[in-house]
Amino acid sequence: MTRPTNANIKLLQSRLLDEQSEIEQRLENNDHYGLSESLRDDTGELTSIDNHPGDTATELYEREKDVALLEQEELHLQRIDAALQAISSGTYGICATCNEPIPLERLDAVPDTLHCIEHAPRQHLSLRRPVEEIVLDPPFGRTSMDEQDSYNGFDGEDAWQIVERWGNADSPATSENRDVADYGHVGIDAYENDGYVEPLESFLATDITGRHVSVIRNREYLHYLDTGEGDHGLETDEAEDR
Repeated sequence: MTRPTNANIKLLQSRLLDEQSEIEQRLENNDHYGLSESLRDDTGELTSIDNHPGDTATELYEREKDVALLEQEELHLQRIDAALQAISSGTYGICATCNEPIPLERLDAVPDTLHCIEHAPRQHLSLRRPVEEIVLDPPFGRTSMDEQDSYNGFDGEDAWQIVERWGNADSPATSENRDVADYGHVGIDAYENDGYVEPLESFLATDITGRHVSVIRNREYLHYLDTGEGDHGLETDEAEDR
C-alpha cells in the first residue's frame, strides 16, 4: 500500500479545487439545470396544463432528470468541500471510520473520498423494491382474473393482448411461449380462443328468441370435427358454410 506524501496531497488538493470550480461554473452557466424557473415558465405556457397531456409529461420527465442531475452535482460539491476541509485539518488520507491510512491509489481514483474501500458508504446494493410492485405482482396485478374460476369476462390481460397485437419489442426467441415459431403467436396466451371460451361457442348460433339453433361451418367447426368431437350426422340442412 502506497501512502500519500505531502506532494501527493497538494496535487490532489489542486485537482479537487479544479473540479469544484468546474462544477460551480457548469451550474451557473446552465442556470442550475433550469431549475431556477418554474415548470410553467420553462414551457413558455400560461399554465403547466397543456392541450395535450403528452407535452406536459415530456416536460415533467425532463424536469425530473434535471433534479436528479442537480442533486448529483450538489452531492459532489459537498464531498469536495469535506475533502478540502480534511486537507486543511490534516486528516485527509485517513479513513474516517477505522482511522487507517487510505492508499494513494484510491485517493488518486477518488480524490474526494474520506473512507477506505472497506468502509466506503453506499457500496451495498439495496434489495428494497418499490411498493408499487405489490400491486403489479403478478403481471397485470388486480386486473388479472385468470385465477378466479368465477370470472371469465374481459380483464386487464385481455386489454394488453389487444394492444400487443399491434406489435412490441419481443421476438419468437424471447417470447414466453416456448413453442412459438412465428411472430403471429409471440404475444401472451396467443393460442387461446378469441371471443369465446369453448370451441362449441364459435360455430353455434341462435336466432333472437334463442330457440332456433344453427351450425356455422367455420374453421373452428371443421377442426372440431377433425378431432373427433363432432358428428356430421347431427347437422341440419340449415347449417351455413362460412
